[in-house]
Amino acid sequence: MFSLSDHPHRRYNPLTDEWVVVSPHRTKRPWQGQVEPPVPDTRPAYDPACYLCPGNPRAGGATNPAYTGTFAFDNDYAALMPDVPPGELSEGPAEGSPLLHAVAERGICRVLCYSPRHDLAIPQLAPEELRAVVDAWAAQYADLATHDWVRHVLIFENRGAMMGASNPHPHGQIWGTGFLPGVYAREHAAQLAYHSKHGRALLSDYVELELERGERIVCTNEHFVALVPFWAVWPFETLVLARLPATSLLELDGPARDGLAAILKALTTRYDALFQAAFPYSMGIHQAPTDGAAHPEWQLHAHFLPPLLRSATVRKFMVGFELMGEPQRDITPEQAAARLRELV
Repeated sequence: MFSLSDHPHRRYNPLTDEWVVVSPHRTKRPWQGQVEPPVPDTRPAYDPACYLCPGNPRAGGATNPAYTGTFAFDNDYAALMPDVPPGELSEGPAEGSPLLHAVAERGICRVLCYSPRHDLAIPQLAPEELRAVVDAWAAQYADLATHDWVRHVLIFENRGAMMGASNPHPHGQIWGTGFLPGVYAREHAAQLAYHSKHGRALLSDYVELELERGERIVCTNEHFVALVPFWAVWPFETLVLARLPATSLLELDGPARDGLAAILKALTTRYDALFQAAFPYSMGIHQAPTDGAAHPEWQLHAHFLPPLLRSATVRKFMVGFELMGEPQRDITPEQAAARLRELV
């Protein structure tokens, strides 16, 4: 009899219209992959050389205020700029060719420091400190949406050197763009199509289904749930979903914002406990477009994509078939959820 826990199979991701190969039988093979030395996390509360600590000069020349809570500023080395005139571009002798197509784009890139403390991260922040971060995210989303050309706001964080974080000070980024980025655009199209067909939000139906089954749930509270999605690609990938209808952070009342802060702390604390080390990840919060229209198809959610596989020193690599074909995983989402769920 075919079993998802024993036999190779593919799983469909309705949120991006993509597939992932799952090979649970491969967890029994001997491991001879790369093992990297762990990086000790011994940071001071204040680092005079850190360009994000209060009162310190930044790399771009500005000086941080002596902030005591959250602190947001425009990125000194922004990937996108707001004063670039949008329009069609062409390249060399192939001007007008559809095969060489470029479009000028503008954007606003900001940095948000979560805390003045250099030695903290989301798992170590107090509930009221995390609530302040949630409020700052909402305020930045609302502020960037006031620009009539901004159509999308992405809040994200890269934690750990393994994920390319250039500074260990607790911080994330917020980018407002005039275009819908590729991953987000696929999610937008999928949710719009589902709502047009069923009259309900895709992720609202999905979270109800997962709560009924329970096997991929990591932790829950009254307002949010953290789970390993059925279609997860990364070994310990998770999805944080609002349990009640909410298209953006702006639709969360005070208790719901407290609930988001609590679920983020509960999830990331489990991450750190899994391998007894600061757990690297890329996190992104997806919300409705900022185009001024109503988006009942959207449900607020956050993705956590961590690279670790077997320990704090063994990561998952996307190579070979995964780069040239489609993603593949060994440990099943159900196994990953069980391991995270049992941690306190």
